[in-house]
Amino acid sequence: MITSVLVANRGEIACRIFRTCGESGIRTVAVHSDADENALHARVADLAVRLPGAAPADTYLRGDLIVKAAVAAGADAVHPGYGFLSENAGFARAVLDAGLVWIGPPPAAIEAMASKTRAKELMGLAPLASDAVTQADLPVLVKAAAGGGGRGMRVVRSLADLAAALEAARAEAASAFGDGEVFVEPYIEDGRHVEVQILADAHGTVWALGTRDCSLQRRHQKVIEEAPAPGLSPQLDSELRTLAVRAARAVDYVGAGTVEFLVADGRAHFLEMNTRLQVEHPVTEAVFGLDLVAEQIRVAEGGALGVEPPRARGHAVEARLYAEDPAKDWTPQTGVLHRLAVPTSVRLDTGFEDGDPIGVHYDPMLAKVVAHAPTRAEAIRRLAGALEQATIHGPTTNRDLLVRSLRHEEFTSARMDTGFYDRHLPGLTAPAADPHAPLAAALADATRTGSRWGGWRNLPSQPQTRRYAVGGEEIEVGYAYGRTGLTAEGVQVVHADPALVVLEIDGVRRRFEVARYGDRVQVGATTLTARPRFPAPETQHAPGSLLAPMPGTVVKLADGLITGSSVQAGEPLVWLEAMKMQHRISAPATGTVTALPVTEGQQVEMGEVLAVVEADSP
Repeated sequence: MITSVLVANRGEIACRIFRTCGESGIRTVAVHSDADENALHARVADLAVRLPGAAPADTYLRGDLIVKAAVAAGADAVHPGYGFLSENAGFARAVLDAGLVWIGPPPAAIEAMASKTRAKELMGLAPLASDAVTQADLPVLVKAAAGGGGRGMRVVRSLADLAAALEAARAEAASAFGDGEVFVEPYIEDGRHVEVQILADAHGTVWALGTRDCSLQRRHQKVIEEAPAPGLSPQLDSELRTLAVRAARAVDYVGAGTVEFLVADGRAHFLEMNTRLQVEHPVTEAVFGLDLVAEQIRVAEGGALGVEPPRARGHAVEARLYAEDPAKDWTPQTGVLHRLAVPTSVRLDTGFEDGDPIGVHYDPMLAKVVAHAPTRAEAIRRLAGALEQATIHGPTTNRDLLVRSLRHEEFTSARMDTGFYDRHLPGLTAPAADPHAPLAAALADATRTGSRWGGWRNLPSQPQTRRYAVGGEEIEVGYAYGRTGLTAEGVQVVHADPALVVLEIDGVRRRFEVARYGDRVQVGATTLTARPRFPAPETQHAPGSLLAPMPGTVVKLADGLITGSSVQAGEPLVWLEAMKMQHRISAPATGTVTALPVTEGQQVEMGEVLAVVEADSP
């Protein structure tokens, strides 16, 4: 019987597994990098072990350190989570060799399926040889053989871009998974990404727990998932589940896993088998009334599954909430998550508590929000409403994108495919700031900085003004102190204090909850930055300066790039790695590099100058 589990993962993943362990009476052990010393997963576990020596981005890839931590903490089992070493057969063997229970599939099954190239061969498919790709093969997808989550993936539409895509994918895969192997496969435009959750025991029973649709993806990263996959014919649904079970039986699979397909023109194309849980597993849990982590533990203890899985009920939809800024090409955001709360009608899986920092070393996902209801339409409505009502104070997030995607007619009518965001992203990311938010912020600030009646005077005077930056523009708003308190043109100020402003607008009363964190003001779902009344002279950068969009590491400079180099507009100059992804910084114009203050391997802060390009004269 398992009594103590070490989770070889971090953040939301570890917290989710700890929750099940706690409910089962199992003692929990966390591991953490130095950067995660005070992270939520390290705080909520019964025991926490520091992983010494390795850089923060690589710490959780050190299987030797993790096994030592499990032994030192007295754990009798290891759960790999999903991601990092979860599909590493060598790590699984090391856990077993240490006399610990491995809560995952047999190492041989991991070896057979964890590499996407070997999995395709097992299913009778073969990837393209990278040196044999021709114009007729395009477009193709360069893909990491290990891991997932969109890391190490590049779509290539021109043969001239293939070499660079292979190099970038290898580097990103090695950083994220410790394995730089990549392969090439045909890229099917605008299909649907459909997967089957499987669960198998050591006694020969394999459950196919329905389908999931994960078609809404941006940069190959899933954004919204649901179960069951809508609109599949009974024949195709049955074929998908049959193929998934066949794949599991082919490798004597034990535990939870996911078999992924691309569905196009009514046909299923095998993509890969992930020998682990997926981030989106909660939608399957909701529909089948199961705790998949509890089932993993039961199977690892030698327990048997029933002959048939539970009956599916209703529909579930999950959205991934990320700290990223649409105004900055969806650059991941760092900072403090001051507040995160959602209505109790939905499930929230997160690795953060109010006041926790969002660092630069790991994925910027803040939480998964999951809604379950009797019908698909009800589940979509519940999730969109909950996200809209959520309190999220801190870095900019993709909340507006999620809400608008859920309410888009193409999604609500189940006509979406993997090209959804290629077609609709600009329209889904237009600014959503409340036009009355700046006034509410100004009135709240007025009550915070002065007495209620301190500004009143008997004679008419100029209104007070405050300036805020919101949605890429600066807005100035005015208000005044009258006989009855604060007043503003065009509205009736019913109430104003530092935390709540009530305005009557065209006969309708609206409440604005306000919170301030330094110069950031949160008014409902709108984030504003207060501008000083008397601005200090700003630091000036030379024209053509390329600034780091986030803290990170300079992993590469363009070949031969030095001060004095001639460059073309759009030419990649610097590659910056942050949050397990590479970000390419390109020349803003054709010209000459007049400054190059960074070197490969250098750590930089957000806003730091990476290079300066002086544009050629017209």
